[in-house]
Amino acid sequence: MSASALEQGEDAFRKIFRLYRKKNPPADLSGVLEFRSGESRLRSAELRVNAVSDQDAGRVGLQPLGFLFIVNPFLPGWQHRWVRQCLKLYPRKPNVCNLDLHMSLESGRDLWDHSHAQLRKKSPRRRSEKTLLEKLRWVTLGFHYNWDTKKYYREHQSPFPVDLAELSRCVSLACGFPNFRAEAGILNYYHMDSSLGIHVDESELDHGSPLLSFSFGQSSIFLLGGLSRDVAPTPMLMHSGDIMVMSGASRLLYHAVPRILHYPGGGVLPPCLSVPPSNDGPNALIEPCAAADWEVCQAYLQSSRINMTVRRVLAEGGSFPEEDADTQHEAAMRGHGYHTENNETQEATQAHGYHREQ
Repeated sequence: MSASALEQGEDAFRKIFRLYRKKNPPADLSGVLEFRSGESRLRSAELRVNAVSDQDAGRVGLQPLGFLFIVNPFLPGWQHRWVRQCLKLYPRKPNVCNLDLHMSLESGRDLWDHSHAQLRKKSPRRRSEKTLLEKLRWVTLGFHYNWDTKKYYREHQSPFPVDLAELSRCVSLACGFPNFRAEAGILNYYHMDSSLGIHVDESELDHGSPLLSFSFGQSSIFLLGGLSRDVAPTPMLMHSGDIMVMSGASRLLYHAVPRILHYPGGGVLPPCLSVPPSNDGPNALIEPCAAADWEVCQAYLQSSRINMTVRRVLAEGGSFPEEDADTQHEAAMRGHGYHTENNETQEATQAHGYHREQ
């Protein structure tokens, strides 16, 4: 079914979003770019960190611009470690999550401890009673994004994880951005009926730095549009381990995730996650994922996808606009709230956030 056959009176992006959001009958995916299948419309290139020195590039005014898609660059066993960080460590305080207003202080200290035993015992067919981890929708790191005001505030922050900052630094350096600094992170936790509404990431005060996006677990359809919603987006499949870099001209493009898909091929998990975690790398920044921890992560990922986006909030030498201290405090407190919304009609009220199916 083509986008032209859809209902009239909508912008081009919304038409494509609805097309791939449909379940009955499901949309034809033959038009979705698949970066791992030898797609004839794509040309792959290897990133070479040291191919051009910063000095040489600067002399001719070059900097890589645009949208970059990196097919799973992780070594075997390393996705396991990052998934474990997203489920076990990053939801801990002082980081902020959607469950903060709905849990006791004791429960909020460690979602993993309150969920791992139950998740380990669950079979894929018995999912009626959800654990706290399965109710987790988003976590914010560093400068905490305020869902109500769509702003960051100087006073509302916690230390950014050292390991994720280093991963982001290495990826941005390999892509030609030596000055990237990880200052804010939004982690979205998707399930099979989830979507992410059409939006632009414009809340950061620095649009010159790239936005990094890391995906783990089940696959998704990602739509990348233009500077207005009148531009029909390009659909592409994003699998576990894939990284997207939105920089330069692509930094302020409309984008969305209309659908989460089980990894193609019939397996419960993609091959990179269906093997036991690796225990190599004794000098690694983060410790290996223990087998007991991976058992919990594996159960979670059978019907879930995790996405980490990392941003730089302030430009070099920049600062937050001056605001009344009481206003900042009030906005920061509202920022802890969790918003449940209708994907189709209220997406604008929580542009970055996790959207749950009705």
